Amino acid sequence: MQKKELIPKNIISPFMLVTSLFALWGFAHDITNPMVAAFKNILLISNFESSLVQFAFYGGYCCMAIPAAIFIRKFDYKIGILMGLALYAMGCFLFIPASNEMAFWVFLIAYFVMTCGLAFLETSCNPYVLSMGAEETATRRLNLSQAFYPMGSLIGMFTASEYILKRLNTATEAERVILQQNDPAAFDVISKSDLDVISLPYLLLGLVVLAFFVAILLAKLPLGKSADAVKSSLGSAFKRLISNKVYLYSVMAQAFYVGVQIMCWTFIIQYGQHELNMQMATAQNYNIVAMMFFASGCFICTYLLKFFNPSTLLMTMAIGGGIFTLGAIFLQGMPGMYSLVAISACMSMMFPSIYGIALKGLGEDAKLGSAGLIMAIGGGSLMPPIQGYLIDVANWFPGFLSPVRISFVLPLICFIIIALYGKWVKKTRDGVK
Repeated sequence: MQKKELIPKNIISPFMLVTSLFALWGFAHDITNPMVAAFKNILLISNFESSLVQFAFYGGYCCMAIPAAIFIRKFDYKIGILMGLALYAMGCFLFIPASNEMAFWVFLIAYFVMTCGLAFLETSCNPYVLSMGAEETATRRLNLSQAFYPMGSLIGMFTASEYILKRLNTATEAERVILQQNDPAAFDVISKSDLDVISLPYLLLGLVVLAFFVAILLAKLPLGKSADAVKSSLGSAFKRLISNKVYLYSVMAQAFYVGVQIMCWTFIIQYGQHELNMQMATAQNYNIVAMMFFASGCFICTYLLKFFNPSTLLMTMAIGGGIFTLGAIFLQGMPGMYSLVAISACMSMMFPSIYGIALKGLGEDAKLGSAGLIMAIGGGSLMPPIQGYLIDVANWFPGFLSPVRISFVLPLICFIIIALYGKWVKKTRDGVK
């Protein structure tokens, strides 16, 4: 039996170009996560209010995923990618009026528009990569492309740490409160300067995204296999997807996965600040280490998928993530932080594996099915504000568990659900007990 190529030789260059886009949304995600803590300090808002950054950012996925899928069904993957890049750049450029107006709600709109673009990109790129070769190697191929996501994430984290957090005014939140009360004009000057620091990297990002727009526009990209299929009605495709239990459970699992990912990466800064008295930039360095674990895990798991079913590896990693989350909750000091960092190694293969399991064998329905999985990224819009609220109010075990550590019960619940999903797929689809 002839061995299936992971990437056909005739489409290596288009594959590399499309795969490079995975780093673009990785950058956007992980330059944004630390901004929750930054906006809280700059604008003197609560953990819940600052977490609305994530609500706006990931809310764009919820609102735009289905329209993006319908758009891609009507046109093709390339046009979908171009639309995504255009909206992405537009959102980045909105940071300029947001900073000038010093209005948090305008920043939220900018984040929302950005992720409307990301919804188009991810709804296009993920199924496109799956279609670029044999179905037997599709999940491994997507894991390989997704491995470039943390590379963009690392650059985004480094940019947030070195070019934003370290350049913000060093006044503490308590000092800013006093300044706001006694000298509002001086407080506004500091806040405006800090908001300008935040906005500049996003402006430069917008220019980079425009360059990718031009590159994709000029490139000759092959049609995905499903693009040649006879298009059935949208209603029929919806009915087939809704009746597919593996697909439905995959969408739910994806929502919990994205939620746990964003919670662990967003609140690592608060963990460092409140548990270890770290500065924001110092705590962000541990986020960078976590992403290095994540990036390494992507390549290791892509290799391991040659020998293990995706469902088996997914279940194992979810159990590992749950164990490390227990460490973050119950271990004090640096052991708790090390446990929180180690979670990322377990998360590395979850998104592409759930994605591949969900879309396996869907054919043309994969375009619409992709939308449901991208909508599931909306889990990242709902869970961080809930965790932020827990940090604000959870004082159930004074002297034993701090509110920050208590809040990581939410990621623990998510890992349990993902592990159960992996076990169910393992038994149902793979026929392994």
